[in-house]
Amino acid sequence: MESYWFPFDNLLCMLLGISFTVWFTLLLVFIIVPAIFGVSFGIRRLYMNTLLKIFEWATLRMERGAKERNQQLYKSCSNGIIAKEPASLEQEIQEVRRSGSGLGGAEFDVSDIMFFCRRGVESIVDDEVTKRFSAEELESWNLLTRSNYNFHHISTRLTVLWGLGVLIRYGILLPLRVTLAFTGVGLLVFLTSVIGLLPNGEMKSFLSEKAHLMCYRICVRALTAIITYHDSENKPRNGGICVANHTSPIDVIILASDGCYAMVGQVHGGLMGVIQRAMVKACPHIWFERSEVKDRHLVAKRLSDHVADTSKLPILIFPEGTCINNTSVMMFKKGSFEIGCTVYPVAIKYDPRFGEAFWNSSKFGMVNYLLHMMSSWAIVCSVWYLPPMSREEGEDAVQFANRVKAAIARKGGLADLLWDGGLKREKVKDVFKEEQQKLYSKVLVGGGEDRSRS
Repeated sequence: MESYWFPFDNLLCMLLGISFTVWFTLLLVFIIVPAIFGVSFGIRRLYMNTLLKIFEWATLRMERGAKERNQQLYKSCSNGIIAKEPASLEQEIQEVRRSGSGLGGAEFDVSDIMFFCRRGVESIVDDEVTKRFSAEELESWNLLTRSNYNFHHISTRLTVLWGLGVLIRYGILLPLRVTLAFTGVGLLVFLTSVIGLLPNGEMKSFLSEKAHLMCYRICVRALTAIITYHDSENKPRNGGICVANHTSPIDVIILASDGCYAMVGQVHGGLMGVIQRAMVKACPHIWFERSEVKDRHLVAKRLSDHVADTSKLPILIFPEGTCINNTSVMMFKKGSFEIGCTVYPVAIKYDPRFGEAFWNSSKFGMVNYLLHMMSSWAIVCSVWYLPPMSREEGEDAVQFANRVKAAIARKGGLADLLWDGGLKREKVKDVFKEEQQKLYSKVLVGGGEDRSRS
């Protein structure tokens, strides 16, 4: 019996060995080597264009089968909701007073109560803050999810196509991407540890930058990321701070695959801690202990000392402090803008048709999020490098931060919101309530002055 199975075992081992060799050779030739030299064969672009044609066909099939139902659903959901240009608190209150029957010149009018009641109902129906912390809803089906239950079983062909997509994404793409991810992270830890043994100098800096670029590009290919960089002449330079809107943890990889940055963050344990300790050996990244993060003066000093040395890489910071769902830019923390150095704004915009890049950290853990990313079709995004900006005379840190944020929002086609992204996990701060109370008190005081003059 043993002699009977012996040739079969040898044949099976040989086939597995050949399969592994072919698999690794394809990875090496078509992905790893191009990543080392920063070139592309155009395979990902061809893959993206093919997906777009399939999505267009699937969308047409859906529209034919559900056009009338979708129109009725849209009318019922959007009935009575009319978009209007934003106005100041005083303008809106005066409009309500003019349309009511109250005393026009009084300091307080009963119609003011109706204004605040309407504001509260509008906030509940269409909350512009909390909806920024959930995934952006697609208008069409991307064969990943059915965003509308009315699309279920519209066509047998669509259902079969969706099943085929599941097999491709989980049977082919996911194993390939996991292999690339481990390869990129493993090389990053190994190479930075080895480079860290070299004495400080130009050679060490040169090798460190090449190692970081190579490993980040491999990690980008692990997500089948298709990135279009615009206005590269404005890329961040040494002695400055790069600030960008924040949608996902992979924002770091997206930017670092086109240029090297000094990272800023809190010291972690586990695998992330191993990566951080290896990276800081080859490059002066800035890692803070948990007890140091809350010390604003210490953080500012470390950042100031770093940008003062023009031989060090530019610092990469996401001033929002949390991930926003690719539709808007929320309040920038002012700490990065108090240092007094040149700021290099960067706008990042993802295409949600191929895969959702937004990380809802309150709903998904890091492992589930990465699995979700690696099982999507691709990560497609555009990156715009904006001209460098400096703090103007008489401008405080908050005003400077808002000016940079507005520039990023305009370039990326994102909504510019004044709300703090910390509302993702915290309640509204009292300072926001007091600000609205002050605005209303000014309306009342203004009305009183007008009445006294008359």
